Amino acid sequence: MAAITAKRSTVQATRISWFSGMGMIVRRELRDTFRDWRMITPIVLLTLFFPVLMTWTAGVAQTFVDRFGTPLIAERLIPFLMLIVGFFPMSFSLVIALEAFVGERERKSLEPLLSTPLTDGQLYVGKMIASLVPALMAAFLGIGVYLTGLFVFRGYLPPPILLIQVLALTTMEGVVMVSGAVVVSTHATSVRAANLLASFIIIPMALLVQVEAILLFQAIYDAMWGIVLVLIVVALILIRMGVQLFNREELLGREIDSINLRGVFRRAGQYFVAVEPGEARTHFNPIGLYRYHVPAMLRRTKNAILTIMVALVVASVVAWVWGSQFSLPPGTLNFSNLNSDSFNNVTVGLLPSFSWPAVWWNNIRAVLLYFVTGLFSFGSIAVVLIIVPIAPAAFVAGLIGNTGFNPIVFLAAFILPHGIFELPAVIIGAAAALRLGAALLQRSSTLSVGEGWWLALVDFVKLLIFVVIPLLLIAAIFEVHVTPRIVCAVYGCGG
Repeated sequence: MAAITAKRSTVQATRISWFSGMGMIVRRELRDTFRDWRMITPIVLLTLFFPVLMTWTAGVAQTFVDRFGTPLIAERLIPFLMLIVGFFPMSFSLVIALEAFVGERERKSLEPLLSTPLTDGQLYVGKMIASLVPALMAAFLGIGVYLTGLFVFRGYLPPPILLIQVLALTTMEGVVMVSGAVVVSTHATSVRAANLLASFIIIPMALLVQVEAILLFQAIYDAMWGIVLVLIVVALILIRMGVQLFNREELLGREIDSINLRGVFRRAGQYFVAVEPGEARTHFNPIGLYRYHVPAMLRRTKNAILTIMVALVVASVVAWVWGSQFSLPPGTLNFSNLNSDSFNNVTVGLLPSFSWPAVWWNNIRAVLLYFVTGLFSFGSIAVVLIIVPIAPAAFVAGLIGNTGFNPIVFLAAFILPHGIFELPAVIIGAAAALRLGAALLQRSSTLSVGEGWWLALVDFVKLLIFVVIPLLLIAAIFEVHVTPRIVCAVYGCGG
């Protein structure tokens, strides 16, 4: 009988297409959500209340600014209020996504759901879409009521392009918030813990709304499309992370997590002194570190290093081509006037002095910035930050090449002497930060997600101590004491 049942389940699984299975989950979840009046009623009431409040706020603002003859302020306020009436209902509806999995686990209804022949991807995506629909419905309902109130009481309708931008921003904010909340729901051990973790979703989105408010008040509408693009990328990253990390067996077996600091630091210490994770302490001496540990860490970071190098090459080529389209008037560049003060003047506002300790600390600080920003952006901001100082140098090289100077000689004189040490150091540092941020997006065949993240963190620290900082020290000394002499030898310097 068991064999017949298993065969029947297999046949049923083969008959259910991917989208049909996902649709079954979506219909089930929406039906359960909309029949729970205790959850829907407060969301609907709050959704209808905020547009009324914002309409009244817009009227008060209009009356106030009319006294000073500045109606433009009220007009700029209206798009921001549209964002608000769309954002707040989504934050209320976020509770549906937060309890998508952990709520069913507490209600003891998760095991029958996970025992169905549906795949992990069908279950996860179906749950996410079912959580997204009520949030977007509440947001669009709020915006619709607000626009109706503006038209009825003030006779105002926003420009179509502005309305499209607000709707696009609201939609992508909803997708990002819900996809992040579903990820939280799959890893939380209780609804209470999921609600507490929701602050890591709501607070960044609230800060983003403030940035959008500044852009709207300044009427920088084109920048809003850039934010939409960034939100699309973040949403895709979160969805991929959720699908990659979702595992029904782990979800059923997960219990209340307890913080074991001793175990955490013990594991980090094991990773620090071992060449490979899971091995005992080996070759942890000055020679073994550079003969065994560093090559092993670079092998584990090779994909991130390749990503950084591709990004740098592409950005440099684009900047070089762009710079070659411009030219400076004859006589603008006169390297013969260079002297020792010229290099000090370059550092004004950037460094306290043109000395190797100041240059060294500035470069270390940049690598630490890769680390901090990479933690909160899955490593993506680390890629952007390393491009920021490289692309302008390529742009200037293209510009100089179109002005009559040899750009290769220029780069060889100004960049190469210290760049042969500095570029590898910052590439390795940025790659380690990228790998650390992206460690949550992939599952190792031998390590859990947490273990993989700790290994990436330990590798970053070891590479920073034993590779990046020493290379940056050599680069700083060369930049201060060698590069200026080579520049003067190539181009000549004044007194």
